[in-house]
Amino acid sequence: QVQLVESGGGLVQAGGSLRLSCAGSGRTFVGYAMGWFRQAPGKERELVAAITWTGSTTYYAESAKGRFTIFRENAKATVYLQMNSLKIEDTAVYYCVAASSLVGIRTHAVGYWGQGTQVTVSS
Repeated sequence: QVQLVESGGGLVQAGGSLRLSCAGSGRTFVGYAMGWFRQAPGKERELVAAITWTGSTTYYAESAKGRFTIFRENAKATVYLQMNSLKIEDTAVYYCVAASSLVGIRTHAVGYWGQGTQVTVSS
């Protein structure tokens, strides 16, 4: 069974930091791009960040630039999202995804989704 399992969510004050992790299992993700979407209550799901298999290319939503960093450890089949300077509007469920290409993630042609982890930023 293919799984993407997120961890690291929680409650943090505005201005604080969190690091999300996503570990893949059940198949090899060699060559796969990975990324993070988020969905806040009453809002559409949005792509936050994505990274190619090699890590040579990344994508960030405007809202994430300068504050979030995506990186991966392929030996552990794990992708991370380091989130700094968190804002109340970052509150959402964050989902890890894997797709055959970065373009696939950006066009929401995603092969695999995690179950999501809640991030809540308080004032």
